[in-house]
Amino acid sequence: MELPSFSSEHITRVEVLNKKPDKNSDLREVAERFEAIFINQILKQARETKLADDLFGSSATTTYEELLDTQTSEDIASNVKLGIADALVRQFSRDGE
Repeated sequence: MELPSFSSEHITRVEVLNKKPDKNSDLREVAERFEAIFINQILKQARETKLADDLFGSSATTTYEELLDTQTSEDIASNVKLGIADALVRQFSRDGE
């Protein structure tokens, strides 16, 4: 007897259909994104406080630092619990109930 084969697309579709809706998952995602933006602003301000001009500074270096700060802020927001996203979720989920 041969078992039916299921593609990964079929399995994913079944998982999506069986997943219970979480009303706070979108709110959590937006709150973590806001936290990342907030951390990015802190990193940007920290980079602007320089004691001297960079000898080898260029627009490419500035662009690289901005991209690095963006990625670092997203990593911090997703891995370190600062509490900003948690506070936003608590605040806005109370208003919706």
